[in-house]
Amino acid sequence: MEMCKLKRKTLPLLVAGAALMMLNGPSTASSHRESPFLAGQPRVDGTDLYFFRSYEPGREGFVTVMANYIPFQDPQGGPNFFQFDPNALYEIHFDTNGDSKEDITFQFRFNSTSKQTALPVGGKQTKIPLMNSGPISGVNPATLNVRETYTVDMVKGDRRGGTRTSVTMGGQKTFDKPVDNIGEKTFGVDNAYEAYAKQHVYDVSIPGCGNARVFVGQRKESFYIAVGKIFDLFNLDPLGPETNGNKNDLEGKNVSTIAMEIPISCLATSADPVVGAFTTASVRQGRLVNPSPGTGINNAVKEGGPWAQVSRLGMPLVNEVVIGMDDKDRFNASKPSGDGQFIDYVTNPSLPALVESLFPAAKAPTNFPRTDLVTVFLKGIPGLNQPKNVTPSEMLRLNTSIPVTAVGAQNPLGVAGGDNAGFPNGRRPADDVVDLSLRVAMGALCTLTGANDALGVGCKPSDAPAGGLALTDGVRKTAADFQPAFPYFNSPLSGNK
Repeated sequence: MEMCKLKRKTLPLLVAGAALMMLNGPSTASSHRESPFLAGQPRVDGTDLYFFRSYEPGREGFVTVMANYIPFQDPQGGPNFFQFDPNALYEIHFDTNGDSKEDITFQFRFNSTSKQTALPVGGKQTKIPLMNSGPISGVNPATLNVRETYTVDMVKGDRRGGTRTSVTMGGQKTFDKPVDNIGEKTFGVDNAYEAYAKQHVYDVSIPGCGNARVFVGQRKESFYIAVGKIFDLFNLDPLGPETNGNKNDLEGKNVSTIAMEIPISCLATSADPVVGAFTTASVRQGRLVNPSPGTGINNAVKEGGPWAQVSRLGMPLVNEVVIGMDDKDRFNASKPSGDGQFIDYVTNPSLPALVESLFPAAKAPTNFPRTDLVTVFLKGIPGLNQPKNVTPSEMLRLNTSIPVTAVGAQNPLGVAGGDNAGFPNGRRPADDVVDLSLRVAMGALCTLTGANDALGVGCKPSDAPAGGLALTDGVRKTAADFQPAFPYFNSPLSGNK
């Protein structure tokens, strides 16, 4: 699809803002612990979603989607470390025609099984209290005491009532998840953990779509932000250098990633190459604490009944800093097709007023309702990543026809930096969504559209006196800070460091 009728020099800035949201307050991390319910349910807390054309050489015909869960993982998180919830359903959804409803869904279910490894102690066999009984190498070695596996199903149509098929590898339907990076005595030195983890990258077959790749496992936290300073009433200079040495407060954390590399032809059509994506996690409606001892490691509760969605994530920072506290759990339980109920958080955001109260020189936009934010937030940018027949809704949208940008040429500001393969046209690991969020919230589109509103966003430069400011949290990474190939995120930090 051509980049259409937007002037070449206007589009980059226009989209600068593109991504982003109308933040409702200072952000922590992309969606870490963003709602009251999820604060107590970290195993089903979706933190970030990434969706981009694969830029690994030779994989340009694929898209990569990565959903991160279980935030703020300390590397030394033993003895149980961080496992997905075997009683939960993790899903990645794709809207292939712009109608705000899922057309293709990939469902992940997990299972943890204890091997009940025991040692002879005083004439009795006593089960060990650890994840492993010795060094680990290879897939499912005898020294691994707790084996975590998963299955992947594809559903076409409605996620609950559509046609379901299994994703397989040579007939195999169950895949092993690597255990977390326990430490160097377990895995060896010289990045031995990464060699172990890469044995869990599976070449799979998606029915009707062809060959793909899947990986599920612990990774180094990919999101970057000056969390502490932002929460301390923006205790930083938002007009300072974009790389001014502010601390990335997530640098010492790990996260759990569900990653897939899917043929573009599986998701997009020649009629409309724009695809929307969002991820959800659901749990059963009924839970009974099980007072009876059982076998294995998952006998603390019994769950049943229909699935209840408790986590939802598309664009970064939405529930965390857009949705009001009283509605955060309700947003997490909602579908994109119902986003009209949250429209006031988009048209009347509080972040700009907060920024102005802390930095009087940064005047908040005065155009209400904020139709500029409705465009970038709920529809996508015309000519960039807006579906031809879009129904307004919140999700991450990618134009799969825009060529990839090689690692060395990627710009962290994405389209705002002249790199149309980046945010908000999807999202890559290094895209600086925090800086872009601040800028668009302060009216970047109103500045760029001009007095005659050439972009049709419903505002003008005089509505946004701070619309041209290069706001920043002072933390910046580049594509060189991540791996150049699937699954792109870096090896998790070791538990004994």
